Amino acid sequence: MATIKIIDPVSRIEGHLKVEIEIDAGVVTDARICGTLFRGFEQLIRGRSPEDAPVITQRICGVCPISHAQASVLAVENVDNWTPGRNARLLRNLILGSNFIQSHILHFYVLSAVDFTPGPQHAPWIPAWDTDIRPGLEGIMDHFVDALTARRQAHEMGALFSGKMPHAASNVPGGVTAGITNEKMNAFREYLTSLTGFVRNTYIPDVERIGDVYEDYFTLGVGPKNLLAFGAFEEEGTDRLFTGGYLETGATEPSINFSSSDITEYVTHSWYEDNPGRTPSQGETLPKFPKDDAYSWLKSPRLFDKPFETGPLARMKINGNYSGGISVIDRHLARAYETLKIADAMDRWLKELQTGSAYDSDYRPATGSGEGLTEAPRGALGHWISIDDNGKINNYQVVTPTCWNASPMDHKGTRGPLEQALIGLPVINEAQPVEALRVIHSFDPCLACAVHVFRPSGEAIVDVCRGTQYGR
Repeated sequence: MATIKIIDPVSRIEGHLKVEIEIDAGVVTDARICGTLFRGFEQLIRGRSPEDAPVITQRICGVCPISHAQASVLAVENVDNWTPGRNARLLRNLILGSNFIQSHILHFYVLSAVDFTPGPQHAPWIPAWDTDIRPGLEGIMDHFVDALTARRQAHEMGALFSGKMPHAASNVPGGVTAGITNEKMNAFREYLTSLTGFVRNTYIPDVERIGDVYEDYFTLGVGPKNLLAFGAFEEEGTDRLFTGGYLETGATEPSINFSSSDITEYVTHSWYEDNPGRTPSQGETLPKFPKDDAYSWLKSPRLFDKPFETGPLARMKINGNYSGGISVIDRHLARAYETLKIADAMDRWLKELQTGSAYDSDYRPATGSGEGLTEAPRGALGHWISIDDNGKINNYQVVTPTCWNASPMDHKGTRGPLEQALIGLPVINEAQPVEALRVIHSFDPCLACAVHVFRPSGEAIVDVCRGTQYGR
């Protein structure tokens, strides 16, 4: 007889996630992923200056704000196809790379490793589920404090050019406002050398050890087998460290022939006003709660009307840097190997950087529409902007990686990648389905990004501040 297990909230992720799985005879037979909060940044940003967009959209998430800043400035600059100078491009890559390194280290040691090996034996790690904890991984959590130190160093490294972390102050339309000095470059290099050593000598070996002990997870948590990347880290000309593209089930080579007009967002099972499906540039964020048959604040983005997984595994396979399969362990390995690839590229970008300025003070946003497609640590991220004749934002849309990965069913009833990855999963103990957590955490979901202002119970409180009313 089937039983329903609800995990609410799923801990050790960014944001609020509820997962409902149906288990029959020790196997997951159905799954629903529910983003439990409404975001609302798209409405909040309307009527503002385009130069406000990178500042505001970074506040969508505290783990990957740099990616939102990058997508936002790219969208603003794309309106008139403005291209940043060499120093600006390099600085943006270095700041974004710093954010990737800290996020990947955080994901493994703080959010995921304790799915496989016991954490420190004190709060908040205990009490904990103890199902299917296998020997052979002793010592990994001894690196926990080292990982926290490494993450702090990555933030400090990025802040040398971003002004502060986690939310950057210097990445703006027109370039990067930070001054470039030899002192900053030398300090950055010291941080990078230390972090590269940690990734190469500690992080990667620890992930590989988990793959050795939990070898069966090379076949679990597969999903739809469609992979998508927008690409990131601009090089000379039109090149990128990670090229954008997609790889469909059964294909042996990735394709790069797609555009954002091939993307459609559906809200059939989402708490939004129904529409027949829109491209992101024409997207709307009109909440409707309650709504029959809806179960999530996440929308359902689809490419060619199909669900696609995004993230480090997608980037690495599409770019030919990872030859493994699609599974829980493959996602962890690809993420670790990607961290080293980015760190090595950052060493090269740092050598190419020249002292002086990286900002064009004459730059002014144009009127029209633009898009900024890049990558967050968790996958493909897109921002779409429309600027009216008064120089104000009249529409803005954000499609995040976790909307791709943790999307609910679409208009055809097709489940998103994470829901599909959970179905068919064997579960040893229905009361402690750690297997489901391993699958969920392998995607590194970020619901703060994915869900679209939380309304507390009781009366609304309004403060008057300098003549302007702010609800809270």
